[in-house]
Amino acid sequence: MLDIARLRVLAAIAAHGSVTNAAKQLNYSQPAVSHHLARLEAETGARLVQRVGRGIRLTPEGEHLARRATEIVGRVDTAAAELSAMVGLRTGRVRVAGFQSALATLVPHAAGTLRREHPGVEIHLVEAHPRVALDLLRAGQVDVAMIFRYDDTTPDDVRATHLFDDPMYLLSLEPGQTLAGNRAAAWIAGCDNCRRDFLDACDRTGFVPSIAYISDDTIVQQALVAAGMGVTTTPGLTLRTHHAPGIQPSLIEGFRRRVHLATYGDPPDPPATTAFISALHQAVQETQPGVTPGRATR
Repeated sequence: MLDIARLRVLAAIAAHGSVTNAAKQLNYSQPAVSHHLARLEAETGARLVQRVGRGIRLTPEGEHLARRATEIVGRVDTAAAELSAMVGLRTGRVRVAGFQSALATLVPHAAGTLRREHPGVEIHLVEAHPRVALDLLRAGQVDVAMIFRYDDTTPDDVRATHLFDDPMYLLSLEPGQTLAGNRAAAWIAGCDNCRRDFLDACDRTGFVPSIAYISDDTIVQQALVAAGMGVTTTPGLTLRTHHAPGIQPSLIEGFRRRVHLATYGDPPDPPATTAFISALHQAVQETQPGVTPGRATR
């Protein structure tokens, strides 16, 4: 019996013209696509592709099977969507990847709403940096990714919905502090991935910060600030998860991260995913994460 996954690979090659493009469309590696194709040829006993220069083209047998594969894959996908709609939200599962402060604030709120309204739906959570979360989304290992960007761009291959702007704060022992006013201070910064945009913000202000301590843990960062060992920046959402006594947050004007919800593939999303997305939008409206008390600074 022909394997549906291998038929899906052949249909993708026919639709996109190459192993490379098929691999991108299916979120497979090129060796995986070549392996599935070789196995399909072994199963059918037919030569399905032939090399032409640096590329490939389908043989007559390959074209015939690809047409049938496209029909079969389409019918299977349609049947799965129809069954999901029939089952509705009595059962289901949604897998969510998100960064730490989102999982500590918004996602529990949304999960509570989902549990009350659709108790049969399971929710699976994984903490992941936005780049890792997007990789998991593309690989089909999660259904929803909560990500942030410091610019106005989003990846072209995902469906991204802007949720809110998360303001950035300077944390110190004195209120009303500014980036420029702390150019000579000892700074506490995160890992290379997390500090790049902080360094850009300092560069726009006209200085290079002296980084004395490195930690991604907000509790450690704030403990160092509270001990008078330096200053740091943190997003408003993170500040909601932990605010050490004595720490004074000052809003940094023009420095924020844009929080998005990302899904993959053509709509509509499965019912359980749609229900979670609705609950997340409700959580944003009710908690207003982009509004945090603070004084605007430069």
